[in-house]
This record gives sequence, C-alpha cells and structure tokens, in this order.
Amino acid sequence: MNTDKMKVLVTGASGLIGGLIVKHLGNRYEMSALNRRPVEGIPCTQADIADFDAILPAFEGVEMVVHLANYLDDFSTWEKHLHAGIMGTRNVYEAARMHGIKRVVYGSTGDTQTGYEYDTNLPYGALAAGKYGEAGSSWKMITHLDPVRPKSVYGACKVFGETLGRYYSDVFGISILCIRLGAVLAEDRPVKRRQVFGFLSHADCVQVVDRCLAAPLSLQYDIFRASSNNKYRWHDIDHTREVLGWEPTSSADDFEVEDEGGWNQVYPPEMVRANPAVQNLNN
Repeated sequence: MNTDKMKVLVTGASGLIGGLIVKHLGNRYEMSALNRRPVEGIPCTQADIADFDAILPAFEGVEMVVHLANYLDDFSTWEKHLHAGIMGTRNVYEAARMHGIKRVVYGSTGDTQTGYEYDTNLPYGALAAGKYGEAGSSWKMITHLDPVRPKSVYGACKVFGETLGRYYSDVFGISILCIRLGAVLAEDRPVKRRQVFGFLSHADCVQVVDRCLAAPLSLQYDIFRASSNNKYRWHDIDHTREVLGWEPTSSADDFEVEDEGGWNQVYPPEMVRANPAVQNLNN
C-alpha cells in the first residue's frame, strides 16, 4: 500500500457517483468506503450513516472525506431524508471534527435552486421543459450566491448540509467544499429533455471532485455549481472554473434526445391544479 497517497473516505461508494470516484480516482488517492452494502476492492466499513457510533471507525486515519451517501429513491419523503440527509450529514461532519480530518467534499445538488423553474415570469421553467423558443435568446445565469430555492425535500436537506458545513468550517476550521452536482446519469447522456440543461458527464463529475480534493487547504468553505458545457444551462459555472481550475469537456448538445419534454416534467400535478398560470402553460 502506498502510504504517500492522500487517504480519502467515500461515503455512498456503491452509488453511481461514489463508484465513479472510486474507479477513476483510486490511482490518485488511497480510498476507503463507508457504506451500507459491501464495496469491492477497497476497505469498507458497513454501517448506517445515521448511526454515529457505528460509522466512527471509518474515519480513523482518514485525511479527507467525499460525502455522497443519501436517500435517492423518493425526493419528497421527509422521514427518509431526515435519517440520511440531515442526521447522516451531521454525523459525517462531527466524525470528521473528532478525527481531525482536514476537508469534507460535500455532494450537494443543483436541486438547491431548481425552484426557480416554478416562476412563470422567468425563462428557467421553459428551458427545463425543453420549450427553448419560449425562453428567449439569453437569460440571467443563476449563481451560487443567488438565494436557494429547492424544489424537493431532498434539495432542502442539501441546503441544510451546505449550511451546517459553513458552521463546521467557521467554528472548527474544517475545509468544507460543497458541489451542487448536476444530472449524473447511468447512461452518461441525457435521456429526458429536462436533463439537458443540467447534464453532468461522468468525466466532468470525477474531475470536479478531484479538483476539490486537490485544492489548497486555505480554501476553507465554498459552493461550486457543476454541470457540463450545455447550451441551455441556466446556472453559472464560471466560479467553479475560476476557483478550482475545472473545465468541463462534455456537453449535452453532443446527444440526440428523443423525449420531447413538456411542462409536466417541470410542474407537479398538485401545482398544476392550484396555479392558473401553470394551467395555461399546459393548454
């Protein structure tokens, strides 16, 4: 074992993004996993992320953490997200503090701001629906400094994780870097029209995580948006480029998407029923 490599713990290593990190960065870092299921090829602590005592051993001897573990089967079930997203993230930060870990790279989500799609006076819903002609020729990019506006319980819990990370950074001096990840898909290509604007390729995802791990420790806290070089993107990635030196190499525009999109991919049925302006869009 090469002890000169940075020791990195990956939570949720059996998931899509966690698996990509282990596969493509395992030659650069000494990887271990914290997971409910076994992970082949690297040391793995099997434990529930919400069980603080059970996860503590996984942090021994670790220098940095990539925290990706979460509940993804349903974006709106509060109890599941309380368990994994709220309690689990607090446990990761606290275990990192107790073990003197230098940095936590927090896998956040673009869903912290996708609620801007709900405003019928703004073009973002049209872009998400694939109604590009209704969005105009240009639009204001939403940055990481704009107010959060989550579209789901999952997104709201990620906002909590970012804010709790700010607390742990300020009070305990841990470097917390949050990545608002775009749509990382198993097919490594958009398959629905609403995935086009936020598509993040496997290669671009791995690169941004690597850049966060390699960034100087003087970078104490920051939030980075990450999606590939997509024509219809409406969130700004220049900050990520400038601070991390990250440069996406992929684009959703390289793929044909057969799905025609539509407002039903943007607005939930209960919102359509309650909002006349949204009803008009579907006519």
